[in-house]
Amino acid sequence: MPAFDVNFLAILPEVMILLVGILILVLDPFWRDEHRRLRLGWLTAGGLTVTLAASLLLAVPGEAASAFGGMIRYDMFSFALKMAFVFGAAITALFMMDSPGLSERPESYLLLLAATIGMSLMAAASDLVMLYLAVETTSIPMYVLAGFLLNDKKSTEAGFKYLLFGAMTSAIMLYGLSLIYGFAGSTHYSVISWQFTGMTPFTLGLIMLLVVGIGFKISLVPFHFWAPDTYEGSPTPIAGYLSTASKAAGFAVLVRLFIDIFPASAGLSGQWQWILAIIAVLTMTLGNLVALAQTNIKRLLAYSSISHAGYALIGVVAANELGVAGVVFYLIAYILTNLAAFGIVAVAAQTLGSDEIRAYDGLGRRSPYLALAMLIAFLSLAGMPPFGGFVAKVFIFMAGIQTGWLWLVLVGIVNSVISVYYYLTVLKYVYLYRLEGENEAEFPVVMSRPFVIALTILSVGIILVGTIVAPWFGISTEAAKALF
Repeated sequence: MPAFDVNFLAILPEVMILLVGILILVLDPFWRDEHRRLRLGWLTAGGLTVTLAASLLLAVPGEAASAFGGMIRYDMFSFALKMAFVFGAAITALFMMDSPGLSERPESYLLLLAATIGMSLMAAASDLVMLYLAVETTSIPMYVLAGFLLNDKKSTEAGFKYLLFGAMTSAIMLYGLSLIYGFAGSTHYSVISWQFTGMTPFTLGLIMLLVVGIGFKISLVPFHFWAPDTYEGSPTPIAGYLSTASKAAGFAVLVRLFIDIFPASAGLSGQWQWILAIIAVLTMTLGNLVALAQTNIKRLLAYSSISHAGYALIGVVAANELGVAGVVFYLIAYILTNLAAFGIVAVAAQTLGSDEIRAYDGLGRRSPYLALAMLIAFLSLAGMPPFGGFVAKVFIFMAGIQTGWLWLVLVGIVNSVISVYYYLTVLKYVYLYRLEGENEAEFPVVMSRPFVIALTILSVGIILVGTIVAPWFGISTEAAKALF
């Protein structure tokens, strides 16, 4: 590999994403024909794919290093998650190509790229100032994208709610970050960690302020209330990206903050572990129980997303190498699985004209391949072998057992059993029910080429992560070692 400066390698993905955005701005004025929609989507997805390939060839980190004066951490943890974000953005761009209101407007792709840059910096930030700038760089484009369909009242409501609650929780987190700076006299994680030597009321207050801000990003209970309405009203591809890559970026911040700033060596881990364990129980339980009552598939996936945040939180509570590796593996599997689920909803809604679960009656006969992709995605979300979701839960639960959190793992297992019911209920309508009063053969669900490509990649990925485990777990383990 050529010898590049560490500062360049640390931000190579972000620079290439920025170049893709500049290309869109330069070329869009020249594309005014009927093919403009496709060209914008292929340019975005293709540019992100090139970014992914170039980063894997040139920028894979060896030993962990600091860049830009300690503002950014160049290590395997940040790199693995960056690649997941870029992959998720490329798949989302394919989904956007056939989404009315998104596909023909270049600003939608530019906002997607800007949010991806912010997520990448969130995963790499090792300074409080960089962290907050990255959070806002992620959040502001996502606020706009959630409410992008101005003629759709639900989309406008989704964007407004997300903006309102997001701004409030962001301010709370910023207040916590400012108190940390005032207490430690520095914004660098490595310096701050030495200032916290025990749990005091002040430290507890700081932890709670951070949990509010980050908990909103990853929809932890009781900061989850925005998610169902926002997911339901947002354009479906954006809801998918929001529920996967944005959530993964929040977990990256949570892991890096709590492992770096409140380390076990300071005697603090036992206290914040209990706080996060209680939140994990509430998140898993509420998400699954409320999902049982949903009749709208996007709201069902929203509560499912909340419950999965609770499962992943078990790995953070474990606070060891296996726990962090389990979280990274879980996020990789979850990005593949939930993007597939929302992509299926996006393509189905265009033909079915509804997001109600009963609209999926007979889908297995109307579109066998789409139904197969749905079967793979939903069984993976339920944690069934041989799909990625099953292996991800195994690693998370192993980490919990290894560190003595057996009761928390038992709660996770019980919740996993509960979740199987509502996932199988959807599949029951897909395969066992018939389209009432209609000839199903006359109402096929047609998929465009971008949807076929994206769903094929995701479906194969879900199976590969669940069956050929070693490479993915090796990457996750290397990512975890960077923090210990």
